[in-house]
Amino acid sequence: MAAKKILHFVPSEAPSTGRSKNGYVFQEMELQDGEEEDSPATHKDHIYDKQIQISVSDPECPEFGLLNTTRKYVKPMNFQEEVRAHRDLDSFLAQASILLEEKAATLDEVLRRMLTHLVEDGHSRCDADEVMNSLFTDAGGKEFNVHLLSETIQGVTASPTGIHYQQSWLCILSNVRSLQRRHVCIARLERPQNWGVNCCEARYVILILAPPRTKSTKTAIEFGRTFATMFSDISFRQKLLEAKTQEEFKQQLVNQQQQLSVVTEKPAVEEVEDSDPRRGKPLQCTDFLKFGKGVYDDLRRRLPLYPSDFTDGMHGKDRCLLKYTTTAIFLYIAILLPAIAFGSLNDESTRGEIDVQKTIVGQSIGGVIYSLFAGSPLVIPLTTAPLAIFISVIRGICDDYDLDFDAFYACIGLWNSLFLILGGLLNVSLFMKLFKRSTEEVIALFISIAFVGDAVKGTVKIFKHFYHGPTLATTNSTLVLQQINDILEKMKNQTTNMLEHHNDTVSPTGHSEVSIFLPESLVLTTRERPILCLLLMLGTLWLGYALYLIKKSPYLNDRVREVVSDCALPISVVVCSFIGSYLFLDVQLPVFSVHDGPVFNFPPFDKLSGMNTLSAAGLGFLLALLIFIDQNIVISLTHVPEHKLLKGTAFHWDLLLTGFINILMSCLGLPWMHAAFPHSSLHARQLAKVETHVENGHLSTTIVSVQETRLTSLVANILIGLSAFMLPIPLQWIPKPVLYGLFLYIAATSLDGNQMVDRMALLLKEQTSYPPTHYIRRVPQRKIHCFTALQMVQLIVLCAFGMYPLPYMKMVFPLMMILLVPVRTSLLPRVIDAKYLDIMDAQHM
Repeated sequence: MAAKKILHFVPSEAPSTGRSKNGYVFQEMELQDGEEEDSPATHKDHIYDKQIQISVSDPECPEFGLLNTTRKYVKPMNFQEEVRAHRDLDSFLAQASILLEEKAATLDEVLRRMLTHLVEDGHSRCDADEVMNSLFTDAGGKEFNVHLLSETIQGVTASPTGIHYQQSWLCILSNVRSLQRRHVCIARLERPQNWGVNCCEARYVILILAPPRTKSTKTAIEFGRTFATMFSDISFRQKLLEAKTQEEFKQQLVNQQQQLSVVTEKPAVEEVEDSDPRRGKPLQCTDFLKFGKGVYDDLRRRLPLYPSDFTDGMHGKDRCLLKYTTTAIFLYIAILLPAIAFGSLNDESTRGEIDVQKTIVGQSIGGVIYSLFAGSPLVIPLTTAPLAIFISVIRGICDDYDLDFDAFYACIGLWNSLFLILGGLLNVSLFMKLFKRSTEEVIALFISIAFVGDAVKGTVKIFKHFYHGPTLATTNSTLVLQQINDILEKMKNQTTNMLEHHNDTVSPTGHSEVSIFLPESLVLTTRERPILCLLLMLGTLWLGYALYLIKKSPYLNDRVREVVSDCALPISVVVCSFIGSYLFLDVQLPVFSVHDGPVFNFPPFDKLSGMNTLSAAGLGFLLALLIFIDQNIVISLTHVPEHKLLKGTAFHWDLLLTGFINILMSCLGLPWMHAAFPHSSLHARQLAKVETHVENGHLSTTIVSVQETRLTSLVANILIGLSAFMLPIPLQWIPKPVLYGLFLYIAATSLDGNQMVDRMALLLKEQTSYPPTHYIRRVPQRKIHCFTALQMVQLIVLCAFGMYPLPYMKMVFPLMMILLVPVRTSLLPRVIDAKYLDIMDAQHM
């Protein structure tokens, strides 16, 4: 077994106020007998892991004390990928502080000589005693003869026989409050020195000083990683011994930097046949000529796993029935309320042709079919806001050209389904190779903003209708005029009597000012309605999001926190609906309307002419384009690597299945549907087992595994079908403001894991708060902000087209989403280097 080089980091304890003057004892770092160390090759996500705590005690000794030591592995600096490695070395070479042939023998003397050299070169203006106190920590104070280094990095080699320390070099770290920037000094001793068991032949000392508050990639430990990685190479250390001057020494550093930066070619790995369009070979025209191959590959790979979609999590050690129950309840509320909201929107735009009842029934039928047969069971199909807008445009066209709505709607739906089915058979989903993660996240963020926009527009509409003016209780104009005349006569008589006894307030025009209050029988005072609606909407958001975040709080226990967090949305909806419909029973809140009539309408195609049918093909193509983009992007966002889904995707088959479902929806007069964001991603997170870890003071959550089951979405959609029998009561007890609060909740929770949102937040943060993500380490900060700004420009353009009040403008919105692809592949590489774009587009956290 080949030996593996790793770095060993001893972090600091509490800094001491003084330093022992009774000699020097170097910290013992040998492993105890039988103790094993793991290779850091297995830890890829964090800089340092594996803590070992040692407690030293001897109760019989009169000077008894306790010593706690923490040992952690440090991941070596990757000069090929991490941009900070080159910047660290370049900053050192620009103001190099190097001591050659240092004659000092003890570590204290060497460090003082290095500090003096830093001050003499003008690189630092720090107090030597202060720095020395920060470099060492006396564990027991003045009573104990224990003098230890605070923080060090030392090279170790893991072999079958144990851990072997690299004895010839030592990297010493310290955070000094009086410093404004980082400083490095390297000393090469004249002869090897014996400074302890694990440093018997020290020849190089690397001293790194840094301010305590700095960017996560500029800390002392990060700076130390750069130089420790270079000095861990024994051949490099040998070359440094041969350097006679500082220029030769610096040249060897440059040569080692170039050697570490050489990209080693990975051996070619034979690609496994996979129908996932995001991976595999580059896109070729011949791929679209293999009729049905993508669907066949999806079914061949996915069908063997079909039984496990029903059995996983039902028995054994991975049994998670409680998780399934809470997820099904969450999905039931998260699907039902948008169905009611968009059904109400369709009801208003189509004048009752497609209402809430039809939307709920259609959701149940399509959702059950998708849950049973889809290749990606975690994906949730819904009728969405863009589809509702498309339906309203179709209603307007029918009114303008005197067309039968049911027949024209069904004709467009059939054309749309035909294009979707052909797209699935012709492997059109392979175009997803062109959609990068950044493009998908721009579209996902637009969808979240659209949810917020729908909530805001609904609330503004309520304010316009009820707040700015009183509403007459009756539409009978004769009755209204008669009551107003009676009130004016009474007020005239009262005013005459008052003038006889009191001085009346007279206006500049000479007319008396009299306030007249109209009775409740004539005018409805309605200003309390919009205020209560606003409070209910914000209350739903606040309560839901607060309960959603309870899993990160210290309250209750883990099991209860998880259940409450999973049920945050249902709890907030039930509580706010109870407050609005029962506690404020006297306030009439806006609710959706319910119509009596047949649920299924079979279209009369004989009412359409040939030209009408042909014109429907164009609208059907635009609709198919919209569904194709949304469907594939939602599947891609659901199957991101950080979700750790193992059963794979089925892009082609799911697109084909969506086409068949929309054939049924069109023929029955029900609203169309496709995969919806963010419900699908939230579904995956609801079924996930997560763990939290802290890195450089930043708390992050990592998904360990996700139960890929069909049961949760299947049960939720069956319950939605049963909800059709709950119309109008009790579903009408859910006020519209609660639906708008649901939109805000979904938009807020969908932002988790969106790297574009995280990078936008960096614009408002100080550098010391930057998290140690992969792009922070590998991409210059200006490039990150430039890339984020360009994404924001794309988002603004999408919002301009997608939210423009002209309905016909929204019909070309799918074309705008497609235009994001050439912007990413052709335009952005002209502004930002392609290697940096690939890092920020990487499919991992």
